[in-house]
Amino acid sequence: MVFCLPVVAELPNVFFVPFVSFVVNPLGFPMHTRRSFLLSAGATAVAVAGSSATAFAANETIQVGLIGTGGRCRHLLRSLVKIPGVRVTAISDIWDTALAETQKMLGKEVPATKHYPDLLGRKDVDAVLVGSPDHWHVPMTVDACAAGKDVYVEKPLTHDLSEGPAVIEAKNKHKRVVQVGTQQRSMPHIAKAREIVQGGGIGKVVKVHMTWNRNTDRVRRFKDTIDPKTVDWKAFVGKAREQPYDEYRFRNWRWFWDFGGGLFTDLMVHWVDVAHWVLNVDHPEKGVSLGEYVVAKDVWETPDTVQTVLQYPGGIQMHFEGTFANAREGAHIVFMGTEANLFVDRGAYVLTPELRSKKAKADQLVLSKEPKHRGADFYDTPDGELLHLTNWVESIRSRKAPTAPAEGGVSSASAAHLANLALRHGGVAEWKG
Repeated sequence: MVFCLPVVAELPNVFFVPFVSFVVNPLGFPMHTRRSFLLSAGATAVAVAGSSATAFAANETIQVGLIGTGGRCRHLLRSLVKIPGVRVTAISDIWDTALAETQKMLGKEVPATKHYPDLLGRKDVDAVLVGSPDHWHVPMTVDACAAGKDVYVEKPLTHDLSEGPAVIEAKNKHKRVVQVGTQQRSMPHIAKAREIVQGGGIGKVVKVHMTWNRNTDRVRRFKDTIDPKTVDWKAFVGKAREQPYDEYRFRNWRWFWDFGGGLFTDLMVHWVDVAHWVLNVDHPEKGVSLGEYVVAKDVWETPDTVQTVLQYPGGIQMHFEGTFANAREGAHIVFMGTEANLFVDRGAYVLTPELRSKKAKADQLVLSKEPKHRGADFYDTPDGELLHLTNWVESIRSRKAPTAPAEGGVSSASAAHLANLALRHGGVAEWKG
C-alpha cells in the first residue's frame, strides 16, 4: 500500500495541496490580499455618491460607446436602446464583421475603430459598455475609468486573482460608476429571495447547491469562414502569450485559459455572485475541484464537465456542478437551510419547508410566463439585461452605487478563480488570509 502525503506549496494568498504529486508549478502572478475585498456595499455607495462627477439631469442624454461588439454586446444592445435618454455614439472592435453587424443593428453609421483608446478619447462618449473577452475586462475598465467614463462590464470582472485591486482602485480614484454584468442582482424575484434568507425565512443556511448544465454541439470544430485580414489578432491576444491566429479560439475564447476560464468563470460565477450577495460572504476559504473532457477532448483547454466544493467562513459549503453533455438539471441555485430549501432560477423562486420545520411556510414567486421547465438559461420575464442596464443608467444619473458594483464582481470572480486553481493543480486551493 502506498500513501501519498499532501505537500503544501505556499503562495502569497493561496495554498495548493496536491494529492497526486510532490511537484507544484508556480503560477507566476501575484495574488491580491483579502483587504482588497473589504469595501462593503455601503462604503461603495458613499464613494460613488460623494463623487465629484456631475450627475446627469433626467432629460439629459447619456452617450454610450460600445467596446467589444461581439454576440454578447449586441444582445445587450437590444435592451440598451430601449432605455430612454441613452444614445450609442461610437463603437470599437478588433473584427470588421462585428463592427458592421453593430452598425446594422443601430440603423445608422456611428464612428467605429479597431483601437478602443480612440473611443475612450472621444468627448461624445460619457460611458462605455465592455463586452470583450475576459482577459480584456480589467484593462479596458481601468482605462475607461481613467478617461472619465462610467462602465458596464461583462462578467467575470477579473481574469485572474491579481487584477482585483487595480480595478477597484481605478473606480474609486476616478469616481466612476462600474456595473458588473451579473444581472441576477437586478431580478426582482431574486432580490425578494435575498430578503427571505436574510430575514431568517429558511433558518440557518448550511449548504448552497449551484448547477448549470447544457447539451450542445457548440464544441465541434467547424470550417474556417473568417478572413484573417479582417481581424486584428495581435490586439485580440493582448498581453496573453503570443500565439498564431486560430479562428476556433477567436470564436470560442471562453474555453481557453489565455482568454477565459471555462465553466467556473463563464457560468458558475453568475450563481456564486447571487450566493455572495444573499449571504453577505466575501470569498471561499478553500476549494476542491474536478474536471473531465466528455465531449470536448482535444478541442477545449478547459474541461467541459466540472464540479467544485467551496468552503466559506461559518461552515457554509457551496457546491457547483456543470456540464455540456447533459442538460437535465439546467441552471439554478438552492439555498439549503435548517428550516427550508429555497430554489431560485432566472424566472422564479420556490420555498419548500423541511418536513420537521414548524416555522417555515411554503411560498413561491413565478415571474416567467413561458411554458419552459424550471432551470432554463433564459426566460421572457424578467428581462434581466434590461433591468440591469437600467440600474446602471440610473446610477450614472444619480451617482449612487449600482446593484452589482466592482467590489462584488471581484468577490464573485475570486470564487471561480479559486475553483480553477484547485482544478489546474490537482488538489486543494486554500485562501491564506
